[in-house]
Order: sequence, then C-alpha cells, then structure tokens
Amino acid sequence: MKNEYRYLGRVNSPEDVKGLNSEEINAFCGEIRECIVEVTERNGGHLASNLGAVELSVAIHKVFNCPKDHIIFDVGHQSYTHKLLTGRYKNFDTLRRPGGITGFTNRDESEYDCFGAGHSSTSLSAGLGFAKADKLSGSDAYTVVVFGDGAFTGGMIHEALNNCERDLKLIIILNENEMSISKNIGRFAKSISKLRRKRGYFKAKKATVSFIKKLPLIGDWLFCKIRDIKKSFKNKLYGSNYFEDMGLYYLGPADGNNYEDVEALLDAAKGAGESVLVHLKTQKGKGYAPAEENPNKYHGLRPSDAPSAESDYSRELGKAISSLAENDEKICAITAAMSSGTGLDRFSSQFPSRFFDVGIAEEHAVTFAAGLAASGYKPVFAVYSSFLQRSYDQIIHDVALQRLPVVFCVDRAGFNNADGPTHHGLFDVAFVSQIPEIKIYAPVSYEGLRLSLSEAVSGSCASVIRYPSGSESSEVIEAFYKDEKIEKIGVRSDFSDDKKPKTLIITHGRIVKECIKAKNMLEDQKDEVGILLCEYLAPYGSLASEIFEILKEVRPENLLFVEEEIKAGGFGMMLSEELRKLGVLDIVKYDVLAATDAFVSRREGESYLSVSGLDAASIAERLKNF
Repeated sequence: MKNEYRYLGRVNSPEDVKGLNSEEINAFCGEIRECIVEVTERNGGHLASNLGAVELSVAIHKVFNCPKDHIIFDVGHQSYTHKLLTGRYKNFDTLRRPGGITGFTNRDESEYDCFGAGHSSTSLSAGLGFAKADKLSGSDAYTVVVFGDGAFTGGMIHEALNNCERDLKLIIILNENEMSISKNIGRFAKSISKLRRKRGYFKAKKATVSFIKKLPLIGDWLFCKIRDIKKSFKNKLYGSNYFEDMGLYYLGPADGNNYEDVEALLDAAKGAGESVLVHLKTQKGKGYAPAEENPNKYHGLRPSDAPSAESDYSRELGKAISSLAENDEKICAITAAMSSGTGLDRFSSQFPSRFFDVGIAEEHAVTFAAGLAASGYKPVFAVYSSFLQRSYDQIIHDVALQRLPVVFCVDRAGFNNADGPTHHGLFDVAFVSQIPEIKIYAPVSYEGLRLSLSEAVSGSCASVIRYPSGSESSEVIEAFYKDEKIEKIGVRSDFSDDKKPKTLIITHGRIVKECIKAKNMLEDQKDEVGILLCEYLAPYGSLASEIFEILKEVRPENLLFVEEEIKAGGFGMMLSEELRKLGVLDIVKYDVLAATDAFVSRREGESYLSVSGLDAASIAERLKNF
C-alpha cells in the first residue's frame, strides 16, 4: 500500500487491539480510515458505510473475544475494519481483486468470518442460530450482530426479532446511519441515554438488582414490580420502544463514532446477562469529506482502472421505460432499494406517482407487482439477478400461476467480477426456465433492450428481460446488426445465407463476444464456424422451431451451446432437449459449455470466464476438438 501506518502494521489479531489505550485507539481509527479510502479508491468497494463503522468495529474487538465470540456483519458493507483487525492488513490491498480479499465476510477467507454475507437482512437470523447453538451446547460465547437501519426494510430482520429470546448471549448492534428509527423525544430521553453511557450507572444498577433479588420471600416479586413501574413511567413520558416491546433490553441511542461511548455500551451489554440491542448512530463517510457530503455517491466505488462509458444497459433501461411511460399511464416501475443501480432514477423523477421503492424487500416487490398487474397496471420490476433469487416463490405463486403480465428487468446477468459469487447472475435462466408461461428475453444491444421492453409491457404473460452490467459491444453490433434496424426479437447469425458453416455456436447474452473472439482465433478454420445469437430464450419450444429452420438450410455437423450461466437446467440443456424432440441431435454432434455448477474462486490474474472455461481461448480449443 502507498502509506506506512504506525498502528495498523503491528495489529495482526484482536488481541493486539486489546493492548491499545484510548489515546492510541483514536489515532488507530484515523489510520484505518486512511487505509480504507486508499484501497477502495483504487480497487473499488463500499466506502461510506465502512468509514462510519470504524469505531464500533474496533470496540467490538476490544470488548469481545473473536473468534470464540461470533461477529456477524449484515451484507458485509461494514466489515472492512473487521478484516483489518483480524490479520488481513498485509493483504488488504488485494481487496476485490482476483485471488485477493473479498468485499464481504467469507467463511473460506478467515476463521474470524463466522458467517458469509453479500445480501441484506440475513445477519440476525444467522446470529440467532449461533446464539441458540451455544446455549444448547453449554458454550459461554457471545454472538454479536451488526446491521444498518436499511436492513429494516427487509422482512427477515423483523422475522428474526420476533424470534429473539431474552436468555441468550446475543448482542444486537443497530448502526443507524441514514434514517431515524428511534424516538428522540425531549430532554428526558436524551438524559437517560447520556446516563446509560456512564459505566457507574450499570455498576449501581447491577448492585441494586442483586440486593433486591436477595431479599427473602419478596425479592423476585419486588424486582418485577419495580421493573414494571419503571417501564410504565418511561412509556408515559416518551413512549414505548419497538425493541423493548419485542422483549429486548435496549441501550442507546448513542454516538457510534465516539469510541469511549461505544465501548462503554458494549461492556454494559456484555454484562447484562440477556439479549441486548445497542442502538448507535454513525455518520456515513466519517472522516472523509467527499463521502460525508455525498454518502450515496460514495456508497460503492468502481475500481480506478474500470472503463467509463457514456451509457450502459441500466441507464438505457431507464430511458426506455420512461419513454414508454410517456404514452402509457399504466406503466409503473418498482425497485428494491436500487433505483440508481438499476437506472430508474430518471423514471422516479419524471413519474414519481408511478415509481415505487419498496426497500430491501424483493419478495414484497414481486407480490406488490402482481397486485398492480391484477388491477390492470403494467408493473416493471428492475432488479439484480442475484437479488431476484430471493423472490422465487412469489414469481411462481403470485405471478406465473395467475398468468399476470409482470415484467422483470434482470440486471447484472452473468459473472460479477468485483463482488464475486454472492452477486453472480448465473442462476436466473435456470430457475425461471422451469416456470410455465414466462417469456425470457436476452438482448445484446440497446435497441434490442428497448424492443424487448416494448414487447414485454404489452404482452399477456410474465416476462424476464436479462442483460449484463456494462455497455453494448461494438464487436457484437458489427457482427450481428451492422446498419440494419432491429424490427423484431429473434435468432440472428453472423454469416450470410449462402454460407454453410460446419460448426454452429448457439449462444445468447454477453458471452457472444467471447464466441466472436474464439472464432477469429481459428484463422483458416473460422469460415467453418458460424454463430447463432438468440435474443430470446423461452419459450424454448418456439426458439427450437426457429433454430430448426436455420439448421435445415445450413446442415451443420456440430453444435456448441455456450452460456454464461449454470449448466443444470440452463439454456443449453433446455434448448438441446427441444431440438432433440425435433430429431436434430440424432444427426449432429453437440456439446454444452456453461459456467461451472460449483461456486468458483479465482487466483491472481484469472477471470471468472477463464476459470469456468468460457473465455475465448477455451471456446476455441473446444471448437478444434469437435
């Protein structure tokens, strides 16, 4: 790394953190922020949320004993400091790089990461599992769960809170960094919060409780009466607290960027002898002025060497749906807390009454869209492929089964090189293909995206339009579209009608670019290879019939299906089965190249395509061996 750090260089484990005094810790937190800014500005990553969680992460490791005590971060957007404190400083400059440290917690990466993450709202459910397991086994370990207020827009957090038990060694840290959940009413509430942050308060409270409970005959009864009177008095003054109503002991709110306050509250929580919720308020981007002033912009950074583009599929989706909505008042747009990432900012500004951000609640988003569709509206739900996984039941039960014309715009299809396996879009084709009466589009151009959307919103069945991150490819446009206007979605070829290639590659989506490169690698043999590009996938019966007509003319000897998804239940398997019914596979050799059906990791210098055998060189090698 660019900078040399006085404290970071000597902290190799949580035990080293415990050896720092309060003055050293304040300087240490400053170094952590410098390091996180330095690496994320170069490699990309989640900056603002991590900068806000520095003090609380240091305090957790000072008070608790990880890895014996379990620390679980929701999503992983706040785990960078945790990584630096648990022996990963020397490799931190590899963050989000091939073979390097992942951007989220990862069980395979470190014993200090007890539970992996990448998606929101899972932490408390997992934490309950750990805490309950410790109780069953007689362990005295603590479980510490850290989540942000954004997690409350997802149903799992509420489901987990509903299942919390008082007698667990469970410490729940709510890191509120954006919206106000708590009731901060008047001086009384502030005074109570301030009092609770003083260590003497908890000592006195503990001694008093112990004395009362030891009174003969009436001790336990008197303690319960006093506790009930206190709660009633407090509720009359400034209202009840959601977390206390759920049966949790509540501490806070407190300044989560004040290290001394955070450590004091965590010490108190540890000694409470029951499940505790610690409520902290932190500032996103703390200590880095640009991120403090614009935390949304600095939530997630792209790598400094990432190519910039004037447009991409997400922004083009936003333009297309806004254009259609100008002439159709029934079109609505839905996002699950990803309006910017999915390109819907434009629509939200132009049609605010028809734009719905439901928060991190994909299941709700799908059923909500089904309700809109059943009422005669035309809902478009724009969502990342990896997040659509969370709503599979709703797609089947609430949309497809009722034949409702909901449109799913599935962003980030294919491999996600930066975020890795938690965000790969490799499963949507396989799991959607199993559902009857759904049409799947796979545009590889902006014009194809617009045409797919136009068809889908006017259709009578559910539709999925899947597209990758990034921009359309000039090589793909040149090979398959040239100057012609796209008037319908179908199957396109890169060879003229008078050519009869010996081998045909049948593919769809972004991976077609690798197929073009592979064909060009064959030099003298490249005229023997042709590519069929499918702009839609399902219904596979219709697609197979269209391809069958082409195959009757070309009469190839070999077929190679290439897809950037899992093989099981995917494009190659489904389409080849339909072609088999037509007798095609009885007279040709065929093979399927797809992403591995295992969860893959990369080494330095590798891409996910090369690891999975889907890069141009691997495709070319397979073509040679037919």
